[in-house]
Amino acid sequence: MAKKPLITFILSKTFLAILFLTAHAQMDHQRQLPDLRGRQQAEAVNPNPSAVKVARLHYSGGGDWYWGGSAVPNLLKFVRDNTDFAVDTIERVVTIMDPELFKYPFLFATGHGVIRFSTEEKERLRQYLAGGGFLFVNDSYGVDRTFRKEMAEIFPEREVVEVPYDHPIYHCFYDFPNGPPKIHEHDKKPPRGYAIILNGRVVLYFLVESDIGDGWEDPQVHNDPPEKRLEALKMGVNILAYALLY
Repeated sequence: MAKKPLITFILSKTFLAILFLTAHAQMDHQRQLPDLRGRQQAEAVNPNPSAVKVARLHYSGGGDWYWGGSAVPNLLKFVRDNTDFAVDTIERVVTIMDPELFKYPFLFATGHGVIRFSTEEKERLRQYLAGGGFLFVNDSYGVDRTFRKEMAEIFPEREVVEVPYDHPIYHCFYDFPNGPPKIHEHDKKPPRGYAIILNGRVVLYFLVESDIGDGWEDPQVHNDPPEKRLEALKMGVNILAYALLY
């Protein structure tokens, strides 16, 4: 891995941490869920060069990696409208082997079915995560059957653990005392978050039986009540905040 991108990555995270914590101390957490139905399909890229860029992971294995096209743009607009966090509201798409991968501190993956990585992809994803990157995988249904095995193989020396409710990921911006919210009912099981922890930091967070990604989508897609969508978006803010501040 080249040294220059890693140094830039670390300096960018330090700057964002200061900005984000300052904004957090000033903002009103009682703001209402914005109306996202008027979201523009084409929107100018945030001109701020320090703005965080989020990418959707185009993975292999046959799962529908493209599921929920309105989800990430809606989350990023919620972050922009409800915090003073510098965030680019355009969603990018990358593969693990993409030369641009290390430009994105936060990767999002979702879908139904199988997520699989080749040996080469696992090694590069390991480098990305060890170098300060973060991967959030939202099980929209069916991913759980295979993905925990992939997690274990990325860092075979690390145990895949369930994240306890007192972990900062559930409290670093909004408070989720009972862990991740339940947005969609799948198998009548409680929502759970699993992780790989490296040097005391969650680098890969895998959320099952919650489906906050569907909660981020436009209101008419799933007809979720506003309070459920708000919970999902707030949990998304927490995950992004944790990824960039810890």
